[in-house]
Amino acid sequence: MALPPPDPQFVLRGTGAPVNTLHFCCRNQEQDKPLLFSGSANGAVHVWNLRTRRTESVLEGHGGASVLWVQTLNSRDALISQGRDLRVCMWDLAEGRSVVTDSILTESVGFCQCSLLDREGGHWLLAVPGADMAAVRVLDLPSKTPVCTLKPDAKLGMPMCLKLWQPDSGSSPLLWAGYEDGSVSLWNLSERSLLSRLACHAEPVMSLDFDPGKLRGVSGSSEKAINSWTLDGQQSLKLQDSVELVNPGISHLCIREDRRILATAGWDHRIRLLGWKKLKPLAVLQYHTDIVQCVAFSDHDVPNKRLMAAGSKDQRISFWSVYNQI
Repeated sequence: MALPPPDPQFVLRGTGAPVNTLHFCCRNQEQDKPLLFSGSANGAVHVWNLRTRRTESVLEGHGGASVLWVQTLNSRDALISQGRDLRVCMWDLAEGRSVVTDSILTESVGFCQCSLLDREGGHWLLAVPGADMAAVRVLDLPSKTPVCTLKPDAKLGMPMCLKLWQPDSGSSPLLWAGYEDGSVSLWNLSERSLLSRLACHAEPVMSLDFDPGKLRGVSGSSEKAINSWTLDGQQSLKLQDSVELVNPGISHLCIREDRRILATAGWDHRIRLLGWKKLKPLAVLQYHTDIVQCVAFSDHDVPNKRLMAAGSKDQRISFWSVYNQI
């Protein structure tokens, strides 16, 4: 007899608005304090201490406009956040500070989240949706120097989700983009060229993730399906598997760092866990009372301390310990 799905280990309340995005900062913090950053629809970024389960600080840098995405820059002391005020803000959080040190105008009114890629040597690439509804801009940080602008010739609609990737075998970074027409595309940044495009969904691609070890990705949309796809040696995309859902709508999905578990955030208020190898359904977690908008896995050094967090439109963040022994 199958075991019933677990309850959350704990729940954080107090954001005062729907939770749009989550980012853990737990690695190398076993003697200190593991953190979670959350971005909310009221423009606030909450910094949560996961030991005390309380807010360390609240960052207000987007003038009350919804925060779409947050990410740290190699350390808990440097944060980047994207808001619907058309700005990406860089934060200095060292020694108790909470100062916006720089910002970038995104010029995009959509909901597409940015993507960040560490280039080492204190440099990053940042992919942001462009002013042209179909375009993606890539910038170097911290210089903010433009690297390229990627715009498809075909009418694919707006980019809905982005993920930068640095292949081991190639010198050029690549960009995954999911579009409004339901397709997933792979771009070469150095050549500013579209390498491959795959029609994955009949509806806009809401979220995607990619496993560079297996050269395999996954995407979700407003449909009743999660689709996985592969990249072959000729950099051609092919549809692999599809999992039918009971209810339509995937807000976000995320592959765990060990490449064993896939988590999805559902419009039906549920979190679904699947085995990444074969997309085998493992569990459906029910706690939230509104749309689950984001999921994230912690980066704890010790596997049995790993957590999964889910943020919801119900203004709560749930934490789960799932499949840490497999």
